[in-house]
Amino acid sequence: MSSLVTFGETMLRLSPAAGNRIETATQLNFRTAGAESNVAIAASNLGCEATWTSKLPDSPLGRRVTREIRSHDVETSVTWTDEGRQGTYYIEKGGEPRGTNVIYDRSDAAIRTATPDELTDGIDLAATDAVYTSGITPALSEQLAETTTAMLERSRDAGATTVFDLNYRAKLWSPAAARARCTSLLETVDIAVIAARDARTVLERTGSDEAIARDISSTYDPAVVVLTQGDEGAIAVDTDGTLHDQRAFPAETTDPIGTGDAFVGGFLAHYLENGDVSGALEYGSATAALKRTLEGDLAILTPGEVEAVIDDPDGGIAR
Repeated sequence: MSSLVTFGETMLRLSPAAGNRIETATQLNFRTAGAESNVAIAASNLGCEATWTSKLPDSPLGRRVTREIRSHDVETSVTWTDEGRQGTYYIEKGGEPRGTNVIYDRSDAAIRTATPDELTDGIDLAATDAVYTSGITPALSEQLAETTTAMLERSRDAGATTVFDLNYRAKLWSPAAARARCTSLLETVDIAVIAARDARTVLERTGSDEAIARDISSTYDPAVVVLTQGDEGAIAVDTDGTLHDQRAFPAETTDPIGTGDAFVGGFLAHYLENGDVSGALEYGSATAALKRTLEGDLAILTPGEVEAVIDDPDGGIAR
């Protein structure tokens, strides 16, 4: 069984029922959510041995986070602290023209002071197949930016495959700030996952999606560059320059949040076990489609469900 370690912040997600306003709500749904734990949970549900490492306040709220993550067969390796708080975010879901609004409340979160030694305490990187984080992590603090660099370098030195999802969030930093930090991180990455829109906005790439993927591949020389294209699907370029093209699978969307994390979790679950880029793209795309049918950030799925989507000859959207 392949092994995956992810590191980053997991927040508590609070949301009223769809169509309700936070300022008038009398009840909120209470879940956990974070890109790195979302990926670990998706990969774990699909057969990967996953561990999530982070730093949390030693409080009922911090323990709520680890309790839910462990309930999905993901190991947690947490540094507990009496300083800092548990980050939260609120989602107010509404139809057009109002749309969905996300409100973050994560200032002074305990994770912001996490050091590489704290995140690797109890983790055997030499026995780990892959280590993953996203661009959200270095955006949270200067300390975490330094920690992210060190974690990826330590992981690669230990022989683990390093995976980085740019995952740009405009509410956390500007494109220029993200570009300054993430371009150096891409130099330490074996698998880069980047949304096509972020490649244009943050990395200032132009041209077709294929040209952008090839340009990123030649610039940073990762083993695989995955460029996600939203409703169109995803493409990837590997070390020998082969282009892999995967259509999106149709889905009746209940909640789109966490779809990208589900894609990465599905991709890694397949890739780490088989080393097959095309198969991993297909597996990740099917996982993402299934996630869209679920409320909350988490992809609570089985391998059989993913394979059923793949085996459906009418399941893909024609390109």
